[in-house]
Amino acid sequence: MTDRHHLLVHGGTFAAVGDGGDISGVRGNSPAGLFVRDARHLSRWQLTVDGAVPETLTPVADGDTAHCVLVPRGGRQEPPAHTLFREQAVVDGAFVESLRVTNNRPVPTTVRVAVTADADFADQFELRSDHRTYAKTGAVRSRQVLDNGVKFGYRRGEWRSSTTVTAEPAPDGVEETGTGARRLVWALELQPHGSAELLLRVAARPHGATRDPDVPATPAAANDRLLALEGAFMEGVAFPTGWPELATACARGLSDLASLQVPATGPDGEELLVPAAGAPWFLALLGRDALLTSLFALPYRPRLAAATLPALAATQATEVGARSVAQPGKIVHEVRHGELAHFGQVPYGRYYGSVDATPLFLVLLGAYVEQTGDVGPARRLEPNARAAIGWMLDHGGLTSHGYLVYRADRGGLANQNWKDSPGAICSADGSRPHGPVMAAGAQGYAYDALRRTAHLARTVWDDEVYAALLEQAAGDLRDRFQRDFWMDEHAFPALALDGEGHQVNALASDAGHLLWSGLLDKEYGELVGRRLLEPDFFSGWGVRTLAADQAAYHPMSYHRGSVWPHDNALITLGLARYGLHDEARTVAHALVEAATATGHRLPEVLAGYGRDTHPEPVPYPHACTRESRSAATPLALLTAVGGA
Repeated sequence: MTDRHHLLVHGGTFAAVGDGGDISGVRGNSPAGLFVRDARHLSRWQLTVDGAVPETLTPVADGDTAHCVLVPRGGRQEPPAHTLFREQAVVDGAFVESLRVTNNRPVPTTVRVAVTADADFADQFELRSDHRTYAKTGAVRSRQVLDNGVKFGYRRGEWRSSTTVTAEPAPDGVEETGTGARRLVWALELQPHGSAELLLRVAARPHGATRDPDVPATPAAANDRLLALEGAFMEGVAFPTGWPELATACARGLSDLASLQVPATGPDGEELLVPAAGAPWFLALLGRDALLTSLFALPYRPRLAAATLPALAATQATEVGARSVAQPGKIVHEVRHGELAHFGQVPYGRYYGSVDATPLFLVLLGAYVEQTGDVGPARRLEPNARAAIGWMLDHGGLTSHGYLVYRADRGGLANQNWKDSPGAICSADGSRPHGPVMAAGAQGYAYDALRRTAHLARTVWDDEVYAALLEQAAGDLRDRFQRDFWMDEHAFPALALDGEGHQVNALASDAGHLLWSGLLDKEYGELVGRRLLEPDFFSGWGVRTLAADQAAYHPMSYHRGSVWPHDNALITLGLARYGLHDEARTVAHALVEAATATGHRLPEVLAGYGRDTHPEPVPYPHACTRESRSAATPLALLTAVGGA
């Protein structure tokens, strides 16, 4: 059986284990290990019995805890002498495992069990498959044998982190391996048909932690903690009774959102929990992702928005930073806490390479007040909102270019809208634009941000002059957009404009975002909405990011032909906004059926293959398996179409 990685996630911590519960530490598209705050605190966790790796009888299945059954390798003529039952779980900052060994024979026996552990403290950016290397001058690793386990340490300058492995009962010995790893060994004496159990606990202390994690006694105790968290998060949400598949997808999504919350800090130093982007690579605060997740969940869980807004206000740029792409008033794109970010070896400690997080911050602030009636955040964050508007008008480009604009960042992201992979913004033939880029979707967000902020200025800040100014700017943007982006020959908007104002003519799903933001006139909006449901766009599992009849299309490309659930959520909300309710239901049903086929959990992205030739959704190979925007997508569908 091919060894896969299974994710256990809680807060800023995740473990990726194989089918048999081991961690090999091998680099790949999915990082193996225990990770806390962007650092790998377990790089090896391998079980052997009597000197051999056991065979996986029942592999780990998806779930909040990992269960598997193992046996010694052998032939058909020799039944296994014993069976191993392995259970693992994570909570914030900790990993816990129980291992029960059962004697299958009617005579006493002694079984030698060993767990080889190591912690390399690698930064996540070191483990990506981009062939980059990072110097870590002066880094020192240490190992200290304890009475009941071993402690791994790491230091580099002022940077300090550690991982402590303890066991109950204590190991009979801790052996060196010659590789830096340590092997904990036990000689377990088993009575006839008797059992023995080991409990292993791993406590990670990342740099900057003020206290040790609260490690649960057992995986069952960890699971109880997670179930209580998820139950509290789902409490009070009314699921649709007439559409059980959507109800199940909503429940699964809320459960994932509960475990995907990571700590952040507000403007006054208050502790907050905000939605992380996704595991394994993006278990961190990403502005765009947290804002869209909070918008989708707003009618059901406004607490996400109430935390996301001040967390992003606290990280809003106040000055120009060339490497971080910071500009006054700009909302952060990504916040990282790892070693490489700390020492400035990657720009993502606070990275501002996003053209759309700033208008989405304003959209969420206005939507929160409209949804809840609570004007407190709008009053408190008025200076931040005005600074965000200032960025849009000034550095963002609305005044000088007429549109929000971005330029490729050599040290970071070439594209800075939601389709941020290289080559994602392209013409129908696949060619890339040169110079500054004005992406269509971001203009819709800007329009909505101007209108919503004008409403706040009039109703909360009592500033009629400012409100009128913003309304005028929104109206002018709408008029310009329909003149400059609309392609008469396709009856569809261009994906973008290049630096010279020429249309980047790919037919892309971003047009559906314009429906969500209300930027298009009704006639244009209806044309776009119906076009998105034609076969070249609509795969049967959702709307593709690019229509399939273009040379640029590739069904396994990240942004040039795949199907993104959150993209489709925005499209569905937009279709409903323009009165295209049949089309909205068609997209919603496709997504719910895709979720049903994938364990009721929508992944980050699906391949673009059509349902007519592929009756099961084809996974995208490098997708985040738990992603906050996808987790919140069923809630957005519920908002758009109800229980229909």
